Amino acid sequence: MQPKPSLKTIQKQCFNAGVFPSEVLDWIASENLWNLWVPKNYGGLEFSLTEGLRKLQFLAKIDGSLGWTITLCSGANYFIGNLDREAREAIFRSSQQPIVLGGSGGAFGTAEKEKDGYRISGKWRYATGANYLSHFTLTAKITENGKVLKNKNDKPQLRSFVVPKEKVYIIEDWNTMGLKASVTYSFEVDNEFIDGKFSFVYDEVQLSQPIFKIPFSVFADLTLWINYVGMAEHFWEEASKSLSEVQSESLNTIISSAAKSIFEFSAEIEEVTSKGVDISQKNQQKIHNTTVESVRAISRAIIEAHPFLGIKASSENKPLNQIFRDYFTATQHRIFVD
Repeated sequence: MQPKPSLKTIQKQCFNAGVFPSEVLDWIASENLWNLWVPKNYGGLEFSLTEGLRKLQFLAKIDGSLGWTITLCSGANYFIGNLDREAREAIFRSSQQPIVLGGSGGAFGTAEKEKDGYRISGKWRYATGANYLSHFTLTAKITENGKVLKNKNDKPQLRSFVVPKEKVYIIEDWNTMGLKASVTYSFEVDNEFIDGKFSFVYDEVQLSQPIFKIPFSVFADLTLWINYVGMAEHFWEEASKSLSEVQSESLNTIISSAAKSIFEFSAEIEEVTSKGVDISQKNQQKIHNTTVESVRAISRAIIEAHPFLGIKASSENKPLNQIFRDYFTATQHRIFVD
């Protein structure tokens, strides 16, 4: 058996990578990081919210693409909690290879109702980790005889689906300045039939573990927010060598405050869900608003520090430059562009 690579080795292999090398993917699989939230009886780590957030913070501090990819893909594997038993068994117990889900929440395509399933067509943007996925997740408008079905609020009916990679065409259009190894490509599905058991709705939960009692919007806010904190911690670690004591302390205070808020929210959520109480809409909005403001504050602090860091901050072969590019690519995620 090969010895496990050190974290420094993993960091070096991720640095400026356009795609993760096999050694990094093997390490992710050996650490079972795709399955942070998956129940133990399906081969996962079954982390609590706080445990998972700490792990994601740690990974994002190692490398932006590493943390971001594991966050988004383990976040898609989280949908095991929404799938019915037959689908869970078919996906998570049927393969000797790592199960890695990822995809898009945007309703960019259609799912035509047929007997026992749906025929799916469309193009979706974007799927983080596209090259590493075993299955793609997507959301589609439900149609019947070519007409979009409406719900009781007269809005299009939506369902989400888990589609094997063999039925997906990847569109290599991730030409961003950062998070390059996240290979967050668009993808297309062309008239493929998917059995109805491989569909789900975000707010219909099938498993009883506490993590699945958290509204997905809150789960998404916190898991992405912790990535900004991890990347910012890495930035501060490198930048503090060049900043004045006052500048360094100011940046560190903003980052530390964000981390403190995240884990206060996490502890509160765990306490509430352990009692079987739902998180109110008011508190969900409070978490989202705090997240948005915190990310803006971190972004401002990094921008203010950047001019004092010298040419190394603009050199593509230096860590500071990659961290900066990764962080500001990540800030373009749609849920924080309010």
